[in-house]
Amino acid sequence: MSTVESNVRPEYDSEIEKIADYVLNYSIDNDSPNSADAWNTARYCLMDTLGCGLLALRFPECTKHLGPDCADQITPNGARVPGTSYRLDPIKAAFDIGCIVRWLDYNDTWLAAEWGHPSDNLGAILAVADYISQQNVSQGHAPLIMKDVLEAMIMAHEIQGVLALDNSFNRVGLDHVFLVKLASTAVVAKLYKLPHERIMAAISQAIVDGQALRTYRHAPNAGSRKSWAAGDATSRAVRLVDITRRGEMGIPSALTAPQWGFYDVLFSHTNKDLALKPENERCFTFQREFGSYVMENILFKISFPAEFHAQTACEAAVILHPRIDDRMEDIEKIILTTHESAIRIISKEGTLANPADRDHCLQYMVAVALLTGDLMAENYEDDYHAEHHILIDGLRHKMVVEEDAGYSKDYHDPSKRSIANAIQVFFKDGSSTDKVAIEYPIGHKRRRTEGLPILEAKFRASLATRFIDSRCTEIFALCSDQQRLEQTPVNEFMDLFVAY
Repeated sequence: MSTVESNVRPEYDSEIEKIADYVLNYSIDNDSPNSADAWNTARYCLMDTLGCGLLALRFPECTKHLGPDCADQITPNGARVPGTSYRLDPIKAAFDIGCIVRWLDYNDTWLAAEWGHPSDNLGAILAVADYISQQNVSQGHAPLIMKDVLEAMIMAHEIQGVLALDNSFNRVGLDHVFLVKLASTAVVAKLYKLPHERIMAAISQAIVDGQALRTYRHAPNAGSRKSWAAGDATSRAVRLVDITRRGEMGIPSALTAPQWGFYDVLFSHTNKDLALKPENERCFTFQREFGSYVMENILFKISFPAEFHAQTACEAAVILHPRIDDRMEDIEKIILTTHESAIRIISKEGTLANPADRDHCLQYMVAVALLTGDLMAENYEDDYHAEHHILIDGLRHKMVVEEDAGYSKDYHDPSKRSIANAIQVFFKDGSSTDKVAIEYPIGHKRRRTEGLPILEAKFRASLATRFIDSRCTEIFALCSDQQRLEQTPVNEFMDLFVAY
């Protein structure tokens, strides 16, 4: 056995270099055959994400996390938090923006071997872009424009989403916000115009930073941390880039260092049986090259503030509601047919302890939709649950969850990426409803034409919760004009979202 270690400093891991090359050199305008679709979808994503944040401001459990760390702190040129009057340093602003956009589980989704919400990265992107723009203007320089924000969004979506296609972090017990931290770090480094080596150094810092466990997303520990975890990841990304800007050295083999690197420490086992992965599975694989694929195919949560694996189940339940509304007491059994990922993440029984527990329970969400014909964020709150839990739990106890192998296969099929669910209700007299099956939720790319007008209505409604009519009209008109939005200075755009 060797008694010494080689101290030859390696080159940066190829995966780190690949991400840095992408954010520094890739041109969405020139290289993507669907660049117009990517830019347009990014605009809708911006609208939807900001709208989700505005809606979250109605919930005190969310707003208690917002504001400066020190009560009387003044931050010149501080980044704004949409829907509030806060001006914060970009690190705390990234947390606050990330917190509000994720709080209601209503922003976009990406589903593959790993899942997540790429628009979480907007917390870091908006905070830094607003701060840089205000700094630039104060010094007589040009601000960033919203096209820079949209480009950063497309790239953050791509980094998070492409890494999620083949690499399952949940299988080793890690939370998907690792990918938020990683993607935010890369694009924020680009916004700060760091050179190639500094971008790689920042990415390496994100990799060795210690990653969140999924404990807070699963029974019996599901809780509200899952609603601010992405804000925490974006905030940490901004901090790590700031450290790197100051000259902090990178860690070149952050992924591959034997014994001490990410792969050996965190990615070498499965949490199912703690068996070691085969050697060729202990590293990231890339199903496709980085481009703009993820933004073009992103899933919007349009109809329901619900974990995405349940979206089609809730839609089926709403369809069934009028057929069973007057027969609730006659129900004997409810068959929920779903896919493997939904079973692993959100199928649960027993007492649901808090709103975060409820919005990650397939049976709870379906029960509310069957009972009311809708599902809203308020349906997860303690007051609502206290008043209606007998009816809801009564339906939950009658539910049987079954996997359809075809649904599970199509969920992973790159040409389909369905999120299928089906519901059939059986009554005590032997009769039953039809089996209502829905493969693609309304926010899926296959239903874009149907979904976008509803997404716009969702955005309008969210604006109305914070601003007067004239401001709502002004914001919506700007966000509806691709060319004008792209050329708008970031600081002027953020001015529109200040609440007094």
